[in-house]
This record gives sequence, structure tokens and C-alpha cells, in this order.
Amino acid sequence: RLSLIHTNRSPESRAPPMASPALSGTHHRLLLPCFLRRLPRPRSRSCSRLRLDACHADTLLSSSGAQGPPGPAACSSASSAGGFSDWLLTNGLPPGKVAILERPVPCSRGGKDRPLHFVAAGQDLEAGDVAFEVPMSLVVTLERVLGDESVAELLTTNKLSELACLALYLMYEKKQGRDSLWYPYIKELDRQRGRGQLAVESPLLWTESELDYLNGSPMRDEVVVRDEGIRREYNELDTLWFMAGSLFKQYPFDVPTEAFPFEIFKQAFVAVQSCVVHLQKVSLARRFALVPLGPPLLTYKSNCKAMLTAVDGSVRLLVDRPYKAGEPIIVWCGPQPNSRLLLNYGFVDEDNPYDRIAIEASLNTEDPQYQEKRMVAQRNGKLAIQKFQVCVGKEKETISEMLPYLRLGYISDPDEMQCILSSEGDTCPVSRLTILDVATYCI
Repeated sequence: RLSLIHTNRSPESRAPPMASPALSGTHHRLLLPCFLRRLPRPRSRSCSRLRLDACHADTLLSSSGAQGPPGPAACSSASSAGGFSDWLLTNGLPPGKVAILERPVPCSRGGKDRPLHFVAAGQDLEAGDVAFEVPMSLVVTLERVLGDESVAELLTTNKLSELACLALYLMYEKKQGRDSLWYPYIKELDRQRGRGQLAVESPLLWTESELDYLNGSPMRDEVVVRDEGIRREYNELDTLWFMAGSLFKQYPFDVPTEAFPFEIFKQAFVAVQSCVVHLQKVSLARRFALVPLGPPLLTYKSNCKAMLTAVDGSVRLLVDRPYKAGEPIIVWCGPQPNSRLLLNYGFVDEDNPYDRIAIEASLNTEDPQYQEKRMVAQRNGKLAIQKFQVCVGKEKETISEMLPYLRLGYISDPDEMQCILSSEGDTCPVSRLTILDVATYCI
């Protein structure tokens, strides 16, 4: 496997078939009329090496080094993480209450991967405690990369995302090797390879045979779309080079598309995507940030309230629950469905309250009564092409909203259509008994 951020040119390898990464949940489209079919029950499968439920945050803790009084340093780390910890402390990281520990890689390829690092409580913590603070001098943002004026000009082009800019910056910094201030941090990102708590990469980096796991899922199409978006951004990298000449003149290297093949940029992009933090209540130039001690060293969870926040010249983490020494620190990953979590971070959350599936239904434009049906749909706040979000725990409510619209699409009797046009209220009322029957049938 290639490292996520490379410095040496290598032949462009075969890529599977975002400008800025616009994301969406799992998505289906339903063209009316159609027939409801009972969904097949999933078949049991044998364990695979890319099994996403292979491990959980609370089972990944290395028992060694978990107990004992905390040291004075912010990062009381395992020996293999010592270089990264020393770099943080040398460059101004104040004393904190966390440690960098190691955990095995249960989903490794051939068993050759080194253990991954993770941020754990260095001592017992209570809800509301400040686990750590990272000074802005150790945070990579567009303000550091480009400066405010360049950022404003760049973002108006709508061709490059913040992630592409940050990825390109780290790629050039890595070319400088140990002369770069960020060398220890980039080395840590290379070690993690964009893998989260389940030690699985984003599907954007899977091989063709591994992508076969997604056959039959809309996720495979999302991987293709995102891959094409990353390629479009790659083609615009030279524009960034010339627009921000004052920055890149310090690098004695070729323009981006000559210095880095697409596959190298893609790996760097995915690495940045997996660890970028979206800070709130900050300037545009600081909105997206790479924070040492942040993800992927932190463990993401959908039902957590702890967030990295910018406060008085630093990025701070207040924990939202008590921790015992050695337990992995958990932060909120935002209101993202599992499809986004898999694409961005390589894991799914079985307890994700934001998980959803999008079902798109449309009125048939070849229907002789299409115009009348479209009028009725608009009168009830619906469109000719309507998307319904089926959220976890709210399936019944969504079905209650969908069925009148679906019934409208199936109406063929002109007299019944005229009756609906002259009535008020729901698009096409359906009895509660029908709703319960259909919901039971679909489940």
C-alpha cells in the first residue's frame, strides 16, 4: 500500500470509477408508477478482512500504560509515538491530561501494518474537563497556507476546496523532509493513512476487488462521483500555484501536476479529509483546520457532544463524559449518516442517530394527468421530483408522508383526479391501516 502523502513520483496506478466535497446520504430514486416489493432479508456472510464492525473504541485500548499518575507532559506516549509527542511539546503544546497510546490493527492487510496511535485519557477525567489545548501555531489552516487575501480570491473561483489547498501544502512540505516544521506531524498522518477507529481506509482508497463489497449499494456510485470530483480539483492545482506564488516560491519544485501524479494527490486529499476539523465561529481562513491530537487520533462518535473549539488563540477540547485513565477520548463527528462516515473516515456507527436513507420519487412526465398531479403536489409542498429522508427511528413518520404522494402517482381515474383537485388537505389521503400494512410489508 502506498503512503497517503508521498514525495517521490510513481507511476499513476489504476483508480476506481469533489471540487469541494459535497456529501449526501444513501440515495434511491423511485419513478412512479411502480410496484412495492418485499425487500430480501440480508444473507449471513462469513467474516471478511474489511469487516467494519470488527472492533469498537472501547475494545481497542492497549492495557499497557493505561494506569498510574499522569506525567507533567501533555502527551505521555508510547515509545513509538515519542517523536511526535516531543515535537508537540517542543513547539509549545501546554501540559494537558491526555496520552498517546497504541492499539492493534484488527483489519490489517496481511498482518504487516504497524499499530495505530490514539489519544486517550492520561488520568481520570470528569465531564467538562479540558483534555488539551493546541496553540494555533501548531494548527494548519488556510490562513497559514495562503493568507486572508489569497483565500478570498481563491474561494471565489469555485474550483478548489479547502481540502485540496491543505493537501497540496502538506505535499510540498513533505518534499522538504526533515527541514519542514511539520515533518513529525506529516509522518504521523502517513502512519495513520486516513484510517479511523476501525483501522479501515475510506472506500476512495480501496482496490477494485475491495469495492466489490459495495456492489448493489448506492455507495459505490458515490465513490465514483467523489473520485471524479477529486480529479477535477487535481486538474486545477496549477491555478492555485500561480495565484499563490508568494507562498509556493519557497519550494524549489515543479508545478503541482508535474510534481505529483493524480494518485499521490488523491491519497493526500483523503488523508486530509479524514482528519480536517470544521471550527465554528472563526474567520473563513480558519474554518477548516488540521489539529495535531485531533482526528484521526481522536475517536469519532455520533452520539457525543464534545467538539474541538477555537478559544483565545488555541483549539481546545472539553470532554462531555467521565473517563478512566487509558480510555480513548471521544468527539462528535457531526450530524452525518453512515454513508458519509464510511466515505470520509472509513467506519460506520451502529448507534448513529443521524443515519438515514434518501428515497427519491417522481411523477411520471408521460402521464396524461401529469400537470394536474404536479399542481396537487405543489399545493401540498411537494415537487414533481421529491426526495424523502428516512431517518433511523422515524421510519413510520416518513412512510406517512410518502404514501399520499405515491398514491397520487398511481391514480389513473380522471374523475378521482378531479375530486382531489377540488378538495383541500393532504395530497392524496391514505388510511392509518394502509400505512401500517405497507410499513410492515416493507420491513
